[in-house]
Amino acid sequence: MHLLTDHPGWTDSGVRVVRTSDGPRIVSAVTLPLQSWDGTAGLMVDVYDPVNLGEGVPERLRKVLYGRGPVARLRNPDLWDALATAIIRQVIRAGQARLMYQRFSAAFGESVTRDGNRLRAFPAPETVLAVSDAEYARLGMAFKRRPLRAAAEAFLDLGDKWASLPPTDLVTQVQSVHRIGPWTAGAAVADHTGDFSRYPCGDLAVRTCAAQAAPGLAWPDSEPEFAARWKRCTTTPRELSTLTVLTLALGGRRAQEYAPD
Repeated sequence: MHLLTDHPGWTDSGVRVVRTSDGPRIVSAVTLPLQSWDGTAGLMVDVYDPVNLGEGVPERLRKVLYGRGPVARLRNPDLWDALATAIIRQVIRAGQARLMYQRFSAAFGESVTRDGNRLRAFPAPETVLAVSDAEYARLGMAFKRRPLRAAAEAFLDLGDKWASLPPTDLVTQVQSVHRIGPWTAGAAVADHTGDFSRYPCGDLAVRTCAAQAAPGLAWPDSEPEFAARWKRCTTTPRELSTLTVLTLALGGRRAQEYAPD
């Protein structure tokens, strides 16, 4: 099985900080169990299995996904981190987003140590609001300053309410924040809930992975047309979520070998 390590908090050594109800903690990609690791903390690994794909998925792509097998993904237990991560990922490449996320965390996040690993969590909303304009500029994040601050203010005011909403309502509600549109809202909610039927499936990552996996298929070039075609390949939200995650997991270092306890 493979673990999808699309979140920019994953390091090259396969560890990541997640913020849970018990505080930030370090998790390892190779030992994360398939069940909730700690029910009180709410850590959950979702498994997406190609056997759940229907006949609407093009045969050429389905064969590639079957050959790769099931994919696991750690659900982000922290809605704030999911929102901030989606904002950082706006209009930049995955590698740049990863560097930016980890650099910002290293500069201002809470320190966490486990089994010799020392990492920092992504800064809390209060910290994001306190970071100076000069520090944002120093870290190459000046253009992320306003949307991150707007999200932090909104989360401090509405975060408890948002946490109780079903995914469909949550996607709508977070778009009330300045600079959070459908793409950012969908990506954040997918990260937080594990429901990738909410993910902006027409984005470049999905289009690129689909084209590389089945180069003979004529996918639409535009994002809206691709998304519409992609959704027509499935008949249920669960199938759409599975297809999207399995396809994303085909992309380079987005997935690594996974041997759960």
